[in-house]
Amino acid sequence: MSSLITNTSAMVALQTLRSINSNLDETNNRVSTGLRVNTASDNAAYWSIATTMRSDNQAMSAVKDALGMGSATVDAAYTGLSKAEEVLTKIKASLGAATGEGVDRAKVQEQISAYQDQLKTIAESASFSGQNWLSTGSSTAFNKEIVSSLSRDANNKLAIGTIDVDITNTRLYGDGTAQFGILDKTIDLNTYTSNSGQAASVETAAVAFAAADDKISFSVSQNGAPAKTVEITQQTLADAGLSDTSIRSNADLAAVYTQALKDAGIEGIDVVLDGTDQVEFSSTDDFSISGATTAGATGITVASLGLSATDVTTSAAAAGAASVATIDISSASGTEVQNFMKVVDEALGQVTSAASSLGTVQTRIDMQTEFVKTLMSTIDTGVGALVDADMEEESTKLKALQTQQQLAVQSLSIANSSSQNILSLFR
Repeated sequence: MSSLITNTSAMVALQTLRSINSNLDETNNRVSTGLRVNTASDNAAYWSIATTMRSDNQAMSAVKDALGMGSATVDAAYTGLSKAEEVLTKIKASLGAATGEGVDRAKVQEQISAYQDQLKTIAESASFSGQNWLSTGSSTAFNKEIVSSLSRDANNKLAIGTIDVDITNTRLYGDGTAQFGILDKTIDLNTYTSNSGQAASVETAAVAFAAADDKISFSVSQNGAPAKTVEITQQTLADAGLSDTSIRSNADLAAVYTQALKDAGIEGIDVVLDGTDQVEFSSTDDFSISGATTAGATGITVASLGLSATDVTTSAAAAGAASVATIDISSASGTEVQNFMKVVDEALGQVTSAASSLGTVQTRIDMQTEFVKTLMSTIDTGVGALVDADMEEESTKLKALQTQQQLAVQSLSIANSSSQNILSLFR
């Protein structure tokens, strides 16, 4: 039965067209945006997860930037330490040259002073974006944090991770008053001395090495190393600058011992005769001296040269303290120069250790930066799996819906024309 009031066919065709148009709009939106979940109404759960993860990924990008800043700061500090190590090596070489006799130590000090100024410049310049880990002044904030990660716990609470760097033993300079770094802090030193307790008699009775086979021998061991034999012969006296084969004064005797130690390849031991004519050997390194022996036709006694026939105990005493920043050898003795060399050597070891620690931090930063990049890509992939549209599927669906739309329009047109057909019955 046909009705002019109610066109059931047209209503069905219209409903079908509306459904097709709705699906077509949805497909068009997916094709244009590339997303199958673009708003919360598309899929509330997936949209919520995707929105949260996108936000976290943007925060992760900030973490990557923070790691880059941290890496630059560490690089600046490491570069400063590396250059400081080079300058300290030069200072050590200058001090080594100053240990020799006849060296103008005041001139050498001018060069060392220039190196000291350069060390200060290096420390003050090794900064990035206002962060200086080598010259910290009066600051006591030695624990530095580099933002390194962002994560969510089981309760969906956000947590920020950091790489902690303690620069207490990395800084080169403090304020020199309450805070001190490697180069301006004092390093305690010891002086080791050996005294036989036997007074030399050369001032009252010359000791002559009259025979060619005359020889005084003893051995010296430094820092537990194998002992080296020290020999005093006619040649030793000649090399020491004596006018003949006799030792007539304490000055002559000191010169002979200095020459004998040099001939034996022993460095860093000074020889002086005190006010009681006793021979005192001193060094900044621990050493031991064995009992002396004598040989030769003249029959020289070891006691006449202030030596003992038995092993002599070495004693240690504090020799004050110094820092690299305060080294001044203008009027320093040979032993004091040796002390300064120990200060520089200790500072070199600490700078090397500090650079090694920063190298470890840099490696960790590089690893974490690479991990963050990979994690960001993984999150992007995961979000895409939730909300991205399958473009092959959507394009196929779009073509089908466009065809369906055309057919629905045609069907609606046919349904609407049925009323005209009824009208023709009344003509």
